Amino acid sequence: MGGNYLLDCRGKLLDLHTPRVMGILNVTKDSFYPGSRVSTAREIQDRAGIMLREGASILDVGAQSSRPGAHPVPGDEEKEKIRFAVEVILDLFPDALISVDTYCGGVAEAAIGAGASLINDISSGRLDPGMIPLAGSLQVPYIAMHMQGEPANMQTDPHYEDVVREILDFFILKAAECTAAGIHDLILDPGFGFGKSTEHNYTLLGHLDAFSILGRPLMAGISRKSMVYRPAETGPQDALLGTMALHMLALERGASLLRVHDVKPAMEAIRLFGFFRQQP
Repeated sequence: MGGNYLLDCRGKLLDLHTPRVMGILNVTKDSFYPGSRVSTAREIQDRAGIMLREGASILDVGAQSSRPGAHPVPGDEEKEKIRFAVEVILDLFPDALISVDTYCGGVAEAAIGAGASLINDISSGRLDPGMIPLAGSLQVPYIAMHMQGEPANMQTDPHYEDVVREILDFFILKAAECTAAGIHDLILDPGFGFGKSTEHNYTLLGHLDAFSILGRPLMAGISRKSMVYRPAETGPQDALLGTMALHMLALERGASLLRVHDVKPAMEAIRLFGFFRQQP
């Protein structure tokens, strides 16, 4: 596996040559999956502690729901919620690696100032042109995700001539932009469910290995999304088994980071995949 898979998270090294898990912590009442929502300091610390004990390498803290039709959270409110969550986590778990899930540069800067170590931007700088230069100046790993449209309209008839080629072309340009801005540690996220139909999502999953030519770690955010529960005719609450099945496919096709609601099952999938790969 070539490329830059050893990330410098503000002095703490994270090796993505071995797949890792990112646990989702939403300090918002508007997230599509209720199991990821926390608000009080005790809830945040309890949930963070469970995820870290179960094996999460990163905690991804967000205060702005990106589900279709979600109501935007004002910037100051998002900033305060994120900063509060980062501080209460690090107060109890000072060695935790925290990613801030935001497309607003001001929120990202406040979170990094409070002790977060990575930026996870669903818009790849499109919704805040200052985000990529900021990530470069802060010298923190940056997760760039592909999204067609914006959260409010992204699922309104998404269209591609060739979804894999178009997203690959997008990442080629985005990687060059990030490099020019001084970002050394870049993770790419194809954006499952963000401006894609169910068919687009499965085509992307089936060809995830095509992105290996970019030499960057890939993050798969599949957990409990509609691409899991709609074909299975269930709902987010009943989508764990389907999520695990698709996690195995993502690992087989080169995913280095699984962004999940359920850390323990994802860690089991990684261990089983690693055991499988070791066999002659």
